[in-house]
Amino acid sequence: MEDKRLPLARGSKRRIIGIDPGLASTGWGLVEYAGSRVSYLAHGCIETRASLPREERLFFIYTRINEVLDAWEPTEAAMETLYFGRNVSSAIAVAEARGVLSLAMAERNLPLKECTPHAIKQAVAGLRRAEKEQVQEMVRLILGLPVIPTPDHAADALGAAICAAHGSA
Repeated sequence: MEDKRLPLARGSKRRIIGIDPGLASTGWGLVEYAGSRVSYLAHGCIETRASLPREERLFFIYTRINEVLDAWEPTEAAMETLYFGRNVSSAIAVAEARGVLSLAMAERNLPLKECTPHAIKQAVAGLRRAEKEQVQEMVRLILGLPVIPTPDHAADALGAAICAAHGSA
């Protein structure tokens, strides 16, 4: 299939949505990147109730992320890659959430960059092994915010957007 996306002109603004996927909480954050300056636009979190069937939770995530995409019209996306810890069942749920989120990006022909947790930490805090609190504080400082964005999934999503803005993804 041919890629019909047009490259952005040099010096143009890039509106990047960062996503921290999860079935219970999917964080999102929007930044604008022009020249070498990253500016904050918005952030939020899509939360689903554990009492709902999985397919309803996934559809809710898909519907809400489409509302965010409609409202903000990003030019590209960045999503944190799946961190495969010891809990396989939660990894599967996150992978399913990543799937519906990736589908939403593909439907809009949004370039989607994958950001590893280490790449995000490096891009934001300058250390691949930075602590979560360090990364969140650096997100706050980079974007000139008065407080750390909450919930933490939204702060992580802004970190992914910053990572993509600097070409670290």
